[in-house]
Amino acid sequence: MGKYLVLWQVDWSKIPIDRKERGIGWNGLVALVKKDIELGVTKDWGAFVGEVNGYSIVEGSEAEIGKQLQKYVPFTKFEVKAIATVDQVQEVIDDLKK
Repeated sequence: MGKYLVLWQVDWSKIPIDRKERGIGWNGLVALVKKDIELGVTKDWGAFVGEVNGYSIVEGSEAEIGKQLQKYVPFTKFEVKAIATVDQVQEVIDDLKK
């Protein structure tokens, strides 16, 4: 199972101008995020203050993460980075010494 940093950004063209409608949309987004946290797929999530983007840390296979992120499309765009643990980095370093 892999660990990934997901940088997310809400598509400005999908954000309602009306304040109440915008609140309803954000509420729906956060409800989905809370569900993913409850399921254990999302380990950490945050929004950058004053922006419409943020990050999450997720764990699973590539297919599991791909399926999980699709529920947010087309409202959110993603950049996904695989994360190596310190032990995995050490394994690479140890291989350099051979």
